[in-house]
Amino acid sequence: MTLELNALILATALLLALAIDHYLGEPATRWHPVVWMGNYLGWAGRRVAPVTGSVQPDYKAFSLAALMWCAGAAIIYIATWSLQTSLMQLPVVLGPVAGGLLAALLLSLALKPMLAWAMLRREALAVEVALTESLPAGRERLRWLVSRDVTQLTEAQVRESAIETLAENLNDSVVAPIFWFVLLGLPGAALYRFANTADAMWGYPGQYQGRYWAWAGKWAARADDVLSWIPARITAVLLAAVAGGLSMAQLRREARRTPSPNSGWPMASMALALGVSLHKPGVYGLNDDGLEPQALDLPRAVAYASKTLLALVVIAQAAIYLIATGRAA
Repeated sequence: MTLELNALILATALLLALAIDHYLGEPATRWHPVVWMGNYLGWAGRRVAPVTGSVQPDYKAFSLAALMWCAGAAIIYIATWSLQTSLMQLPVVLGPVAGGLLAALLLSLALKPMLAWAMLRREALAVEVALTESLPAGRERLRWLVSRDVTQLTEAQVRESAIETLAENLNDSVVAPIFWFVLLGLPGAALYRFANTADAMWGYPGQYQGRYWAWAGKWAARADDVLSWIPARITAVLLAAVAGGLSMAQLRREARRTPSPNSGWPMASMALALGVSLHKPGVYGLNDDGLEPQALDLPRAVAYASKTLLALVVIAQAAIYLIATGRAA
């Protein structure tokens, strides 16, 4: 099978995965690979994170957690590599047209769970709909998106949290998996989602849900930082491009206000694009000169995110082809 046909299958699989995401949404929980990842991480976390901690380094917890993370990552990478390799043999067995189409379809079904744009879009818009009913309804709907305490948030703070989550997860659930799919195929997208899920479950600086994660979660947090570094900046630049008129110097300055090396980039870009300020009390403030988010800002944020995804898909299609032709040369 030629590298050009291989690229065509990958490019088609990406488009089909996004179409499946749009029309069918998430697979059932029992069949969702990311849920399987979470189940493994929950099982492993109970064995590596102590119930108490101290200021002293816990190298045992760090080493065990790193070993468990690497074991899970290796299983996922090998399984998805084997699956993709097998699917890429279908054109040889069934012919380039029938085999290629079947390979693209099956690969798209495996890729879809690594992407969650439709769910993210729906939940972000649902927060604004709930706010039209009442502030308590908006807070309750926001609880579906964030893990922080929402009981005391004002209406503007509910919108801020929803916009922040939309921007951050635009990278984590859409841009970064596509980025790694373009570079490494299905194994790249799956490995990224494992790393991101591990960070979400383990990457806490102290006590969380009865476990102490300062050292047990350090490897997972740093791995996610590394794998998200380039995609987070791609997300921010694409958001700035579709919004138009944003200063890159200002974007860099605002992005550095957050303690995370990555999440500040898409959040700062979205804040600047909308002209609003976004805050996490006691942690950061983005675009302090901006206005408080209003009723139209969440739909506008979703519109900017949708345009960002469209631009990314066009770039990804070109990148898949260029990588294939570059290898062929």
